[in-house]
Amino acid sequence: MEKEEIKKLLPHRDPMLLVDRVTLTEDGKAMGQYTVKGDEFFLQGHFPGNPVVPGVILCEMMAQACCVLFSDKIEGSTPFFTGLNNVKFKNKVVPGDTIDFECEITRSLGNFFFASGKGTVNNKLAVSGDFSFALVKNNTV
Repeated sequence: MEKEEIKKLLPHRDPMLLVDRVTLTEDGKAMGQYTVKGDEFFLQGHFPGNPVVPGVILCEMMAQACCVLFSDKIEGSTPFFTGLNNVKFKNKVVPGDTIDFECEITRSLGNFFFASGKGTVNNKLAVSGDFSFALVKNNTV
């Protein structure tokens, strides 16, 4: 699915919608992708003359790709990070790079989801980690 379809599932909008496309595999994984253009807000000042995607942004990208795996449960709720564990940054991600994410749900308990994921650029590991989410019902006015 492309960005417009992803917007139907996730509450994120530009500039915080950080996946360009996500595909669900037959074996239950989410394969996400984002191409770093170079004009993103998170590159301004990180670092002038040597822009590098911040690690926390890589984690957010990975999480957004992963949320598509429980999209059937998101309606009326917002997925919130509840934890990040075992996060490793192996290679930098810079403008012009396309980062590919592979994520899977490792377990769930009620409205809590636990996942693992990794992000690669040209088949070289850039980020990996375990993370968790809670689906929190939206307030209605």
